[in-house]
Amino acid sequence: MRTRWQVRLGLTLAGWTVALGIFFPILWMFLTSFKTEIAAVATPPAVLFKPTLANYSAVLQRADYVQFAINSVVVSLGSTLLALALAVPAAYSMAFFPGRHTRDILLWMLSTKMLPPVGVLVPIYLLWRNLGLLDTRAGLVLIDSIGVLPIVVWMLFSFFREVPIEILEASRMDGATEGQELLHILLPLAMPGIAATALLCIILCWNEAFWSLNLTTVKAATLTAFTASFSSPEGLFWAKLSAASTLATAPILIFGWIGQRHLVRGLSFGAVK
Repeated sequence: MRTRWQVRLGLTLAGWTVALGIFFPILWMFLTSFKTEIAAVATPPAVLFKPTLANYSAVLQRADYVQFAINSVVVSLGSTLLALALAVPAAYSMAFFPGRHTRDILLWMLSTKMLPPVGVLVPIYLLWRNLGLLDTRAGLVLIDSIGVLPIVVWMLFSFFREVPIEILEASRMDGATEGQELLHILLPLAMPGIAATALLCIILCWNEAFWSLNLTTVKAATLTAFTASFSSPEGLFWAKLSAASTLATAPILIFGWIGQRHLVRGLSFGAVK
């Protein structure tokens, strides 16, 4: 009994240590955003300081935060909806109507994530320029949805495979078509997994920076570009950069905190039979 209690205590302490290690950079960024520039670069770091809102005032006066935030919301939600619209039928067909090369196709899709985005920057840029998609929300929605599509297909494929095939076979015996089976039976049963996939997709699209920095300038730039704009040739202004980063990450942190229960529930979907 004592050994079991010690193991549980050790695991609890280890868990808290890892959690605090992950959360500490976010906390330090938040605290730095309330420091002066001198205090932000002080050595040793200033733990006790007089907080100021001057950095937030300077950041909001320099750029239209609301416009960047709206672009991030539109791009993240649009990319998620487009990726789900493409991934749901693909995962459904591969999960319940597999062919000889289904596994090969899944592995090939996942292997595309091993290619660094900079490797296809030039052809993507030229294609987007010819299509008139540069500095547009539609262009970012399209490229972000392409980027997350392999992950979304893999996750949905795994979730769909957890649905008992007997339920679908019963619906087919009752005369349900593939479309009715997908819409009225499979999607409701796999909704926790779909919700978890959507939440993860939104987070990935919100944090995507490479394409936003290279395919947009002003009109469609997201909060990642907003944050990067505070890195200037004159140097890094750590306090203002921390304020801009806090403003950029706060919405998705709040969203993730609110949706964490659904995310955990979805990721554990089918784990207990």
